[in-house]
Amino acid sequence: MVFLVCGLLVHQQGLAQQPNNPYRDSIVQLYGVIMTADSLRGVPSASVIVEGRGRGTITSPDGVFSIAVMKGDRITFSSIGFKNSSIQIPFNLPENQYSVIQLLISDTAYLPATVLKPRPTREQFERDFLNNRFPDDNYEIARKNFEEAQRRIVLQSLPADGREAVNYQLRQQSNKYYSAGQIPPMNIMNPAAWMDFIQAWKRGDFKRKK
Repeated sequence: MVFLVCGLLVHQQGLAQQPNNPYRDSIVQLYGVIMTADSLRGVPSASVIVEGRGRGTITSPDGVFSIAVMKGDRITFSSIGFKNSSIQIPFNLPENQYSVIQLLISDTAYLPATVLKPRPTREQFERDFLNNRFPDDNYEIARKNFEEAQRRIVLQSLPADGREAVNYQLRQQSNKYYSAGQIPPMNIMNPAAWMDFIQAWKRGDFKRKK
């Protein structure tokens, strides 16, 4: 067993030392520095990501980095406040080392201008503050909805549901059967109808809506 393990190790070392080993020829040690394009200063803690490999590293405080990649890999450089930049390792690289000096361009975001004007006087500030209209909160909205005038408006604007429609139809049929075979009673002489009319008039149910 020991001889078998030693034989496998010697075989793997022999493959690694072969000049035509594809794995040895495709590995590249990438190193370099990431700098700002305007001031040529090193960018610290910048990300160096190998796309599609799930590997990467970050730069030192001076912007220096080093990472093992494969020939043909695409490398992306990114940092907060700068635009992303990427390079591709050449396939026909004759050596197993590749150095770059990567410059990152500042990513400037232009915000709309804001003009601040001081209040001329204390009286104007108090006037403007008192004239501001703030939206009602949920408590105030609920309180207004329970006012009598608001409830009348809601009742008049909402259509009748199924239960109310059936009850109205049953009342109409009941009144019709009650006066069947005789002249229907006239509500003009009904005191209860007059009382309902006077209460509706006081409530303003007959006012024209604007």
